[in-house]
Amino acid sequence: MRFLIDFFPIALFVGAYKLGDIYTATAVLMAATVVQTGIIYAVDRKLQTMQKATLALILIFGALTLALHDERFIKWKPTVLYASMAIVLAAALWIWKKNFLQILLGSQLTLPEAVWARLTVIWVAYFGFMASINAYVAANYSTEDWVNFKLWGYIFPVVFIVGQGLYIARYLKSDNEPGAGS
Repeated sequence: MRFLIDFFPIALFVGAYKLGDIYTATAVLMAATVVQTGIIYAVDRKLQTMQKATLALILIFGALTLALHDERFIKWKPTVLYASMAIVLAAALWIWKKNFLQILLGSQLTLPEAVWARLTVIWVAYFGFMASINAYVAANYSTEDWVNFKLWGYIFPVVFIVGQGLYIARYLKSDNEPGAGS
């Protein structure tokens, strides 16, 4: 269910682009993201930092796209988001000696400190990769190609989530194990 909630703004964006243009699609994306955020808040009674940042950037870059009638803003929004997340996680880990990933997810997962540190480095690399690939496609391909990439490029987060799950699974204790959950 969560996958559908996460995916529907992109699906609506692509559909609106195919039926209209980038500006119609941008307006639809903005509205769909507001609805998505509302649904997430209604279910979880809170919003994660990433959800807040995504909403803010979509509304800001979407408004700039529409107001200035310049599609570059919405095309570069993912690069800004992913690069910002990579920089924040990296700076927190290596400069401020704080593991934001552990702070955000530590109440849900019990993992050794070294695993949290490696997991954060993996997230930094993933966000760096996503920022780079979006920048490459946005700069070197047509808007049509970029929109198609937004749809079919959704495989990257799916592969990342599955890979991350496989990586941390060996460190999680089962509920039947003595001392599980501690």
